Amino acid sequence: MSGPKHSCGVVGVAATYNVVPALHKTLMIIQHRGQESAGISVFKDGELQIAKDNGLVQFALSNEKIANLDGCTGIGHVRYSTAGSKSVLNSQPLTVTTSFGMVAVAHNGDITNHAELKDRYLAAGTSFLTNSDSELVAKALGKYMVQYNDPIKAMKSMMGELEGSYALVIMINDRLFGVRDPYGIRPLCIGEIDEGHIIVSESAAIDALNGTFIRDVAPGEIIEVMHDHFIPYSGQSSKHKAHCMFEWVYFARPDSLIDGREVYDVRKRIGEILARECPADVDMIMPIPDSGRAHAIGFSIASGIPYEEGFMKNRFAERTFILPDQKERELAVSMKMNPIKSTVNGKSMVIVDDSIVRGTTLKKLVSMLRKAGATEVHVRVGSPPVVAPCYYGVDMKSREQFVANGRTVEEVCDILGADSLGYISIDGLIEAIGKPEGDLCLACANGKYPTRIPGEAHRFQSTLRSEF
Repeated sequence: MSGPKHSCGVVGVAATYNVVPALHKTLMIIQHRGQESAGISVFKDGELQIAKDNGLVQFALSNEKIANLDGCTGIGHVRYSTAGSKSVLNSQPLTVTTSFGMVAVAHNGDITNHAELKDRYLAAGTSFLTNSDSELVAKALGKYMVQYNDPIKAMKSMMGELEGSYALVIMINDRLFGVRDPYGIRPLCIGEIDEGHIIVSESAAIDALNGTFIRDVAPGEIIEVMHDHFIPYSGQSSKHKAHCMFEWVYFARPDSLIDGREVYDVRKRIGEILARECPADVDMIMPIPDSGRAHAIGFSIASGIPYEEGFMKNRFAERTFILPDQKERELAVSMKMNPIKSTVNGKSMVIVDDSIVRGTTLKKLVSMLRKAGATEVHVRVGSPPVVAPCYYGVDMKSREQFVANGRTVEEVCDILGADSLGYISIDGLIEAIGKPEGDLCLACANGKYPTRIPGEAHRFQSTLRSEF
């Protein structure tokens, strides 16, 4: 509810039949990863067909807009912009015509050396139609395809130029590929469906198509996907990985598997560890729906304190983060959430959410609970304090926007109007995810980045000055 804005979602399908319905259904399943625009591109009879527009999937890709799309190989994308404007020109898939055929690209992540690379390409005479870093991916691929006339060699060379995070699905004519950055920052997995294969951001989409999850795409791996099999290729490798901790905390659907860990299980475990690290003597444990539900269940189980639903959520209300004015956002919170007075009146409670960025929404919710008669409102958070920007595909770009930056826990608690505030520790989060610290990206919590970011600390360096 008060967490960061979403990343993007990608999908590619190769089958023996028209894949447009499967792509459309998949984009509906991964809609939570991006709500600004949606698009589908398929290959048939030597041409790429494309439909894309701003808005949610059901509007951007209405039945009328996709009625004439038909192809046995295709890709799709849902977007939340973190690089490039919200113009429909930046919606994906991006398609280009080249000397070796038609290319379509869908990208989840951020290319951190985008500006430097784009300047280099412009100086060499390359033109750009958008300000999206995803177009740079297409241009880099095209350059190396001309050089090698071999998609795998071209993608390996492209990966050598790109820095940052990327989970890509790419069509070169009727050939479908998936590519994941060497750190595995953004998720990508592959599954088998009826007479075909799918490559997609989250495994929940495979389940929705009655398919079988096969495995995650390995960090630095290239996968060529065909209807009856797939071929893995090694691309670029990194000794240490950097799986984004926010995928488990917030982004991914609870029923998805992300790099071998079920999201729901991790979130419940976060709640259990929160109860251990930040206990409270209260009447009930209550989630902020829907983001804090699994965390709150874990907290309730570990603490033995009853779990209650204390907010009714209006699922048809305007999404608060797209509203331009703070007063409008606060009004939208009231429209979206309403306390259940019989549950909260006269009760002390812990409310559990996945994360706090600005804190404005949570402050409003605490106030609403007090007005509904709550005697005590304690806040528990399923991620450590967010104090540093994300450069890898999450819309958290400025330290000034983080309520925890430069403030103590007690100061943030006062801003929220809560009786107490507790965050899970970084060590506790690592324990809950169940992966080594060296294979996780925790930069937004500790300011240590897995790739070189000018002016920021690298996670394995001892001092900032030593490398910049």
